[in-house]
Amino acid sequence: QEHEEYVKDIRLQVLKEEKKEKESAHDKKKREELEALEKVHLTESVMELLRPKNLGEIVGQERAVKSLMAKLSSPYPQHLILYGPPGVGKTTAARLVLEVAKQKEQSPFSTDAPFVETDGTTLRWDPRDMTNPLLGSVHDPIYQGAQKSLADLGVPEPKPGLVTDAHGGILFIDEIGEMDEMLQNKLLKVLEDKRAFFESAYYDPADERVPPYIKKLFEEGAPADFVLIGATTRDSRHINPALRSRCAEIYFEPLTPKHIVEIVKNGAKKLNVTLEDGIAETIAEYTIEGRKALNILADAYSIAIERDYNNKNISEDNENNKPLYKNVVEEETKDNNNNIAESFEAALDKLSETDDKNKKVAPEKDDDKKILQVTKQDIYEVAQVARLSPYVTKKGEDVYRAGHIFGLGVAGFLGSAIEIEAVAFPAHEKGKGAVRFNETAGSMAKDSVFNAASVMRRLTGKDLADYDLHINVIGGGNIDGPSAGTAILAAIVSAVTGKKIRQNVAVTGEISLAGRVRPVGGVFEKAYGAKQAGMKIMVIPKENEKDIPKEHLGLDIHPVETAEEAFKYIFEQEDEF
Repeated sequence: QEHEEYVKDIRLQVLKEEKKEKESAHDKKKREELEALEKVHLTESVMELLRPKNLGEIVGQERAVKSLMAKLSSPYPQHLILYGPPGVGKTTAARLVLEVAKQKEQSPFSTDAPFVETDGTTLRWDPRDMTNPLLGSVHDPIYQGAQKSLADLGVPEPKPGLVTDAHGGILFIDEIGEMDEMLQNKLLKVLEDKRAFFESAYYDPADERVPPYIKKLFEEGAPADFVLIGATTRDSRHINPALRSRCAEIYFEPLTPKHIVEIVKNGAKKLNVTLEDGIAETIAEYTIEGRKALNILADAYSIAIERDYNNKNISEDNENNKPLYKNVVEEETKDNNNNIAESFEAALDKLSETDDKNKKVAPEKDDDKKILQVTKQDIYEVAQVARLSPYVTKKGEDVYRAGHIFGLGVAGFLGSAIEIEAVAFPAHEKGKGAVRFNETAGSMAKDSVFNAASVMRRLTGKDLADYDLHINVIGGGNIDGPSAGTAILAAIVSAVTGKKIRQNVAVTGEISLAGRVRPVGGVFEKAYGAKQAGMKIMVIPKENEKDIPKEHLGLDIHPVETAEEAFKYIFEQEDEF
């Protein structure tokens, strides 16, 4: 009896496997809903439309793109880390450079080489190793559930990750600086081996039921020969040093207002709109990011479309109301003089004839349709709704002022101008003057004040103890470093002597007790801050001369060794020390 039941169960199982299961009503409904969704398509995303389609459309990154091309087009392409502020074209440049590199004979990339993109902020290390979309993971037959045919046999199923998807191409990890540190270490092993290996306690190499491809994955690993490109908006110290040592580094530069203007004008051409005079320059005041500039333009474009639509409706309403206006005039004037109504009708006919005449004179081509114009008012409306404020508030001028100078600071990849002002009064009692300085500016900046006091005494013969001196860093903030020393010295000398400082000069450099201008960091980024603030002249330490190209960003750059040399460019020419 038991034997017969067993045979019956086996037969039922075989019949069930051979019989094609029909789609249930619930499954059919879900499938139809999914198919209905597939038929719905919106228009192309405006940011997709405005995104650069070729390398010539990437603005302001000529050096970075050239370096990127050289490293990827080589027969031996390098792993790369791209540094730079957001919205300057790091991802787009990498994607477009790969397409160009595919066409070059010496390039190892095939024409179908993949470009796999992921975000480092979404990649997390799972200590249980149950899920790992980057490197791959193993689905065991019990908890995670391998496919049915494997689960029934108790065989684990390896799931290759993005490193295998990118085999033969590029794996682009955006915001790699945000990626889990342990995951960065794991990625190192894959870069070295060019394979991703899998482990599982459920895998039995002696089990003959294990499919050959699974045995191959466990014993040989999955292919993972790709070029890694990581992009980050963070400082290099947030990247694993071992990972950095295996990658070439390329810095993308911040965009200047000139670049933003060009990006906005290119975007307007793609949107087929005209811009009111000065609009591109207005947008450049609100952002230094190419992506943000295009966002502002797209928002203003939407407002302009809505305005144009409303204006057309108003015009149509007025046209439709003409008979009503006529009836009103007739009723009001029939007891007085019927000629008024006739005159009104004649005027309407004349207007209609004029309109018809204008329509006939105008070319009847599709290309000559009225092109939408974006106005400054549209930009200001976007700025008000989005709570935008001008990015640069400090502006250099071609004037002279006493006790006021522009220093330079840097944060991340961006430099900025720092306004420093000083005022001095004779002390009530000689030799008992006081010095006041922003506490929030930091202890190192405060030390620069005392260094500057000693240098000033040597240069001018005046003792700072005879003055009540107040030094202020406008806007506050912590100046982390001694690089404002030369600027502070010039402000103090100007306040005490009354000599005026040029307001289109920006200064950086540590000041020593001997009056020498010592080297500082971030000179390249500080030049950007000087340009943004409208400076024409930049004074830097002589030892930083090789850190920056001559006439970078159109600035007149002067390397100096001593305070006396710096003063020649800072103060009025007739002033001597």
